[in-house]
Parts: sequence; structure tokens; C-alpha cells
Amino acid sequence: MPNRLAGETSPYLLQHASNPVAWYPWGEEALSRARSEDKPVFLSIGYSACHWCHVMEHESFENEEIAANLNKHFVCIKVDREERPDLDQIYMTAVQLLTGHGGWPMSMFLTPELQPFHGGTYWPPQPRMGMPGFSQVIDAVVEAWRERRPEAISAAGELTQRLQKAGEFEASADQLDPSLLRQSMARLEQTFDVTHGGFGGAPKFPHPMDLQLLLRNWFRHPRDGVLDMVKLSLDKMAQGGIYDHLGGGFARYSVDQRWLVPHFEKMLYDNSLLANAYLDGYLVTRSPLYARVVHETLDYVLRDMTDEKGGFYSSEDADSEGEEGKFYVWTPAAIEQVLGAERADRFCYVYDVTEAGNFEGKNILNLPKSLGQCAALRGWDEAELHAELAESRTQLLAKRDARIHPGKDDKVLVSWNALMIDALARAAGVFEEARYLEAATKAADFILAQLRRPDGRLLHTWRQGEAKLDAYSDDYTCLINSLVSLYEASFEERWIDEAVQLADQLMEHFGDRDAGGFFFTADDHETLIARTKDVQDSSVPSGNSMAATGLWRLGKLCGHQPYLDAVEATLRMSLDVMQRWPAAAGQMLIALDMYLGPFPEVVLLGDQTRPPTQPLIADLRQRYIPNLALSCRAAEAQGSSARLDPLYRGKRPGDDEPTVLVCEDFACQTPVAGSAEVRALWDRLSAPKAS
Repeated sequence: MPNRLAGETSPYLLQHASNPVAWYPWGEEALSRARSEDKPVFLSIGYSACHWCHVMEHESFENEEIAANLNKHFVCIKVDREERPDLDQIYMTAVQLLTGHGGWPMSMFLTPELQPFHGGTYWPPQPRMGMPGFSQVIDAVVEAWRERRPEAISAAGELTQRLQKAGEFEASADQLDPSLLRQSMARLEQTFDVTHGGFGGAPKFPHPMDLQLLLRNWFRHPRDGVLDMVKLSLDKMAQGGIYDHLGGGFARYSVDQRWLVPHFEKMLYDNSLLANAYLDGYLVTRSPLYARVVHETLDYVLRDMTDEKGGFYSSEDADSEGEEGKFYVWTPAAIEQVLGAERADRFCYVYDVTEAGNFEGKNILNLPKSLGQCAALRGWDEAELHAELAESRTQLLAKRDARIHPGKDDKVLVSWNALMIDALARAAGVFEEARYLEAATKAADFILAQLRRPDGRLLHTWRQGEAKLDAYSDDYTCLINSLVSLYEASFEERWIDEAVQLADQLMEHFGDRDAGGFFFTADDHETLIARTKDVQDSSVPSGNSMAATGLWRLGKLCGHQPYLDAVEATLRMSLDVMQRWPAAAGQMLIALDMYLGPFPEVVLLGDQTRPPTQPLIADLRQRYIPNLALSCRAAEAQGSSARLDPLYRGKRPGDDEPTVLVCEDFACQTPVAGSAEVRALWDRLSAPKAS
């Protein structure tokens, strides 16, 4: 018989609906039962694409004996971390404090008052590889609760106090100055892998925000070594197995140091953030490889991860047919069956496909050598090789699509969707791709129409027609930032009005008026054992760093000082994190770079849809100018936003020529008119600063 998860919408919870564990979703029914029966809670948190979550389910939660033991002694609650990141933040911090490490599945034992007293991550059903068996853990917790309950409750209270303290940040009176950026550069250089790119060893994560921060530092203080770090990282990831060479898009991370073997799950946020990093890399280097990666990554999302209503799905599993990576790997015989012997020989040589294999007897496609090197070594014409491989990849993708696909988590999350909207909007401008702008617009319209409460406040998640759960601060901040990007890609001023409405809600319901910054949950959110602030980046930028990013851009366009003041307060609140853990503050340091400036507002007066204004905008969008607020309005603009009126007050276009004004701190320089003069202005704005 299905348990209480059968009525949920989360794919992760539904995966556990037939477990013999008597799971509850997080909610009053479960919490009331724990209090009334004076039972501890077993809280299990994971997500749909998590490989080890599937393993623990199969080994333990489908085990009748283990399930009976859990059901007898605990109220068992299953949580999707992507639906309830508020719970995940609190109890993951508890696991880290208890064990020194974290990860999913998260397994936590709580008092009936929801205070944690024991926890960990994955446990095998029986002792293995130095780990205790889950059955042993359950018995030990039951014995401790029965025989030493006062000590357990006391320990839980102390841990809860530490959790509450961990969420407290105080504003610093120290200077916000460029030395913080220089310190971050030094830390990143210390951990940089000079052979394979990226930072640290195995397992290796992409760190897209850190790569973008490096580019900003290079723009501020040009140094070839810094740019080389970014290029090596982007090159090696694009050539490695972490990148899907047939379908586009990136896997979550690489289990090895050289990007060969991915943890095969694909997450929407990784592909959003990496598309943006490769887009910046393309603007700086003009590398055709980077442009292709952006196109293929975004095309993968539009092809495989987009709901017909416009929202973007959350993830794809690592597993299919019970095997990790089975969907993605190849043998030489399978490739020859599709391409024929001669073309298969070339494809296998280029993409490292051998009889021995590079992954459990099969092959993950990767590029140990560049196409140019392959052509030179084998005496092939490089242009012909490029064309043939493109055709071969298309054929192999069609063959792969006939396989059983990994599971897909098709819920739509506001924050992750906003990251993809931002990437699509930016790419639409750089590549003049109308379909990217159309997709970004459709997704934003969908969220603003379907994931709102009647009072206009955001909801967090949507699946199959049902939107629910009040939004978190990162939903607001990521969406504010993406709406600014949508405005700058389209100059539709309605996006500014929507962003302002969300920003005002963020300030009212999430802002910390005493210490600065923003709480992760609203002031009317369900009361939990701690109210946290999301300050450090994880796999996604923190809510506070996105608040600083989005509010700065919006405040500059609207000339609204309270937004800019909130950014300064957020940066001051985050100063200790930037100083002590810059690798966990990449996006906040990006926001600091914006704050330190220069951050000009470029105001174009002219019709963006027609010459001579349109080609000037296209030219500007082809340039790497990391700090810029861009606005354009025709003299006869209809449907304009009053929020942008201060930017245009008293400004008039020249006769038959587009006029550009560069403003900083609400003071404008002498207008520039005429195409040649405007292009010269673009040259100055896009020139890296002197060292």
C-alpha cells in the first residue's frame, strides 16, 4: 500500500511512495503526531537526481525489517531538498557540525520539538567499508532515546543554539575596497589545477562563479596568467566527459581530477551558470568552441528540459535501467553500427572510444586532443573533419535518444528557472538569437502568472498545474536579476516594473534592518528552529549574493537609492565571508566588483529595432563589459515604465542620429551622437583597465 507521499507532487517524494517505511511529508500531521506520541523524528532529505539517495532507498527503505524498525520507533518524514531548501540548510548545517561533512541523502534524528541530536548521510544497511550499518544506527539511537533521553535532549538544545548562532551575521565597519578582490585572486590561484584547469582535486566541480570572478579581475587588472586560468578551465571542461558531446549540457561534477568521468546527473542550475561562464569566455576570447558550448547547452535545455507552458525542469538522473551512466556510454561496435566502419574509426579516434573502454568497460566520449591536433596527426583536412563529426554527432544522438532515458525531475523551481532565464536573455543579445529571447520571455511570463499568490507574492515550485510553497529569498533575488537581464535584452520596460514589485516585497519581508542582508525565509514563513541567512555560495549563488547583484543592477537603472543602500549593507554583512572564505563567496565578490565600479549607466536614445540604433546595440552586446547598466528608449516610446523616467528626464535624441549618454552616480557626461562616435565610446568602455 502506498504511504502518505502518494499525494505529493515532488518526483523525489513520489519515488518513495511505495516504500514500506510509513513516510510522511513535512507538515502538521507528522509534526503533531511526533509531539502527541512523544516520538523522535527520523528525517530523510534528498533529491530526485541523487544517485546515493536511490541506493539508500533500495538497500534500506525498501527493506521490510528496517522499515518496521523505523515505523515502530520514529515518525518518519521524507523531504525533497529542492522543494524545502529552508529545512535542508538548517539540518545540513547540523549534520556538518556533528560529523564534519555533509551530503545527500541526509539522515537526521530529531526530538519531537524538531531539534537534531544525531545524524549523518548515507549508511549501508549493514556495516561496510568502515561505515556502521543503518540497522545498527537505528538501534543505537533507539537505545539512547530510551535510556539517555535527558542527555540527548540537552545535546539537541546545544546543537540548536549553535545552528541559531551560525545564521547570525553582523555588519562590518571595515572598508569595502579592491583588496578583497585581490585576496580572492590569490586564494583561487593557490587552489588552481595548472594541468587540468579548475580548482582542487577529485571530485572536481566546475565553479562557474569563480571563473566569472577571474574574468572580472582580469578586466580590472589585465594579466595573461589570470586569463589563462579561465581558458584552461573552460577548454578542459568542454573537452572532458563532464560535457555531453552529443546532446549538449554538463553533468553535475567529475569524480576524477581531469574531468573525464562525470557524476552523470544533469542539473538545470549547473547548465545555466556554465552557459553564462562560457558566454563571458566567448566575449573575451571569441573562441568558437565556447560559442558552440553555449549554443549546445541552451539547446539541450530547450529540447529536453522545457515544459510546454514555458518553465524549465529541474534535473535528469545519473541512472537509467538501474545503472549509473548507462544512457551516455558507448562501445566501438555500437558506434560502427550507426556510422559505418570508416567514419566510426575517425569518430572513435577523436572521442577516445576503445575496446578496453575508459569507464567500466564502456566509453565516455571526451576529447583528449583538440580536433586540430587529431587532424594533424592523422593527415585529415580539419574543416572536413569538423563537418563530418558534426553529422556523426547528430546521428549518434538520434540513436541514443532511442535508449531508455534517465529519470527526469519535471518540477519547476523559480530560482533555478531564473538562472536559466538570465543565461538565455544574455545569449539572445550576444548571438542575436530570437528563439533564446522567446524562451526566456515565455518562462518569465509563466512564472509571473502561475507561481504567484493572490497578493502577488511568489510561490517556490510548480508541477503539472499545481504551484505551492511560499518562495524563498533566492527565488526573489534570482528572478529580480533575470528580469533586469530580460529588460536589457529586449528593452521591454514591463520587466522593470515586475522587478521593482519583487524587490519591494524582498525588502519588506526578508530584509534584516539591523544587521543588513536578507533572511532565507520571509517574516511570515513557518517557524523553524532557526532562521538562516544564505550567504555562502554552494552549487548555486547564495540568496544574499544574488540580492546584491540584482538590486544593484535594478537600483542603477531606476535611480532608487534604497536598493543601493541595501546592497552596501548586504556586502558589509558578508565581509567576513569574503575575507575568510572567498572560494565560497564568488557571486558576492562579483557583486562587490559591481559596487566598487566603475558601473556606468549607458542610456541610448533611439529606436532599437531600426538602423542606426540597432547595429550599435548589437555591437555593444558583442563586447565584454562586466559592469554596465544598459537602457534604450525611442523618443515616441509607448508603454514605458515610470521607474525608468529619472534616467531619461531632460534627455533628447540628436537629429537623425542615435544619442548615447554615459551616466554614473546620477550625473551624465556630454552626449555622444553619431555611429562612429558611439563605436569609439564602446571601444573605451570595453578596454581592459590598466594594471
